[in-house]
Amino acid sequence: MYLLPALAAAFLASTTPDQDPVTLPDLSWMSGYWLDCSDGREASETWSDPRGGLMVGQSLSVSASGRPGFELAYIAVLPAGPAMVVLPSGQQQTTFAMSDHGEDYVVFSNAENDFPTHIRYERDGDGLRARIDGEISGAPRSVEWRFDAAPLNARCPT
Repeated sequence: MYLLPALAAAFLASTTPDQDPVTLPDLSWMSGYWLDCSDGREASETWSDPRGGLMVGQSLSVSASGRPGFELAYIAVLPAGPAMVVLPSGQQQTTFAMSDHGEDYVVFSNAENDFPTHIRYERDGDGLRARIDGEISGAPRSVEWRFDAAPLNARCPT
C-alpha cells in the first residue's frame, strides 16, 4: 500500500534542479502487459508508459513446481544517470545503470551485484524479450524470457 508513494518519493528526491536535465530515452516500446508461458512456468510483467521521466514495472512468476516470485522496479534518471531500480521478491533494492540503448533495446548493468550483472530488454516484433546474465560461482549464467503482449492479468493456459 505504501510502495507507490515510496517509489515516487525516491524518484523526486533523486532529481536535482541545478543540473542540466538528463532524460530517459524513449522506452515506450516496453509499456504494456507481457506474458511468458514457456518451460512450464508462468511469468508476467507489466510496465507503465513513461510519465514525467518515470516508468514503473512489476513482475509475477510461478515456476513449473508452483513456487511464486515477484519483483518491483522503476526506471528513472537518478543523480548518477538513467537507471533501473529493482526490488526482487522482497529483497534489498539494487540499482542497475543504463549502459546501452537503441531504438528497440535497453541494457542496465551493475558489475557489483552478485547475480545478475546485466538486464536486457528488447522488442521482438509483437513480443518483448528479457535476459539477465552474469556469473554464479565463477560460471556464466543467464535466464531469458520471451513475452507476448496480452490483456491485463491474462494467465497461461492450464
